[in-house]
Amino acid sequence: MITLSYTNCLQSVLGKNGLPQKIIAQSAKRLAEANRALKKQSESGQLGFFDLPDQIQDAKKIQENANQWRGKFENFVVVGIGGSALGNIALQSALRHPNWNLLSKSQRKGYLRLFVIDNVDPTLIQGLLDTLDFKKTLFNVISKSGTTAECLANYFLIRKALEKKVGISQAKKHFVFTTDPQKGYLREVSGREGIPTYDIPPNVGGRFSVLSPVGLVSAAATGIDIRKILTGSRAMKIKCRTDRPINNPAFLFAWIHYLYYKKNRNIHVMMPYSNQLRDVSDWFRQLWAESLGKKRDRKGHAVYVGPTPVKALGVTDQHSQVQLYIEGPQDKLLTFLSVKAFDHDLTIPHYDRHYLSGQSLSKLFKSEEQATIAALAKEGRPSLTLTFPRIDPSNVGELIFMLEQAAAYAGELFNINAFDQPGVELGKLLTYALMGRTGYRNYLDDYKKWINP
Repeated sequence: MITLSYTNCLQSVLGKNGLPQKIIAQSAKRLAEANRALKKQSESGQLGFFDLPDQIQDAKKIQENANQWRGKFENFVVVGIGGSALGNIALQSALRHPNWNLLSKSQRKGYLRLFVIDNVDPTLIQGLLDTLDFKKTLFNVISKSGTTAECLANYFLIRKALEKKVGISQAKKHFVFTTDPQKGYLREVSGREGIPTYDIPPNVGGRFSVLSPVGLVSAAATGIDIRKILTGSRAMKIKCRTDRPINNPAFLFAWIHYLYYKKNRNIHVMMPYSNQLRDVSDWFRQLWAESLGKKRDRKGHAVYVGPTPVKALGVTDQHSQVQLYIEGPQDKLLTFLSVKAFDHDLTIPHYDRHYLSGQSLSKLFKSEEQATIAALAKEGRPSLTLTFPRIDPSNVGELIFMLEQAAAYAGELFNINAFDQPGVELGKLLTYALMGRTGYRNYLDDYKKWINP
């Protein structure tokens, strides 16, 4: 399994900037309280993401459907945004060839190319309309509510383009929906036109939904073994049941981040030393930001808490961000994602008796990773390291569930609701008003006050 090291957060390494070793053992009471609270919420049906690792039969059905698409389509396009897109991209980057879409059909074993539309930038959408062969493309429109403005706008554009290319009656055969089991516009269209639809459990928030059909359908379409993803996530779920902090990586991750937040280290950097894991950082940013950035605690008191998650990539960002992390403000905690064994390696050719001659790229890569961690520690900058034996579906599943569980634990530690996002609602309402949606015009007067003070 993946392992978590917090050595470079301790006083024995960092001195005054470190944490005392005893503070880990002292957290046992907080962990037990958090486990009881989360268990109660889960049993009451509030935390659906806890149940997703056990949905192996649902994953089997998804994989069977994906096998049927191999002979009919060549492209799979996800139409989503936020939690309906970031996890899809992360799984694809982590578990498929880095240039998957450029491989031939035989090299892909018939599995589909993947494209993700996660914006309403008209240039982005026009680029898709210009280049894809829609006759060979299956579109997966993802919206938990079934009413997400960005998703529906792109759906309408794509639907019209499809109707022109394949005919009105055939267009619906190029769609699958992933949405609420009972309500919303997509559910209405699905019932009316017989479009295949996958359910998003109502008690699973978007940023916690990657282990549901939201993330698994597109992964299966490209040939990823989604059952192994769930098997890995379930193993981590079992591991995190313990009330012993030292054996619970999700709680340790949350606890150390919480302690450093209280020490004014409120910027949390995730830095994978693996190109495959680069998009996990994007997914983590949403998970951490939306879950923990809250104005009020559970009693309604204004607290304005929330770490700022930042993404980086080793070794790329050693040449852009690390200078700031080593010599800048003492306000950051870094998490490194480290990989022991790579699927491939390359030997540097012999040239001019250069010191790099005959060395492997993986050795250079790992040396730079270890040097960065050591340089940070020397300057008293704390860091955690999550280590993968290798990158495979099981280990990626472990990581996803561990970080989701960590977000839930952090919510308990901060005494805030980690599963809502009230801060984004006003922006949605103002958007509806600006777009002329019935019933929202009353927001325009306030909008004019705020936009033109």
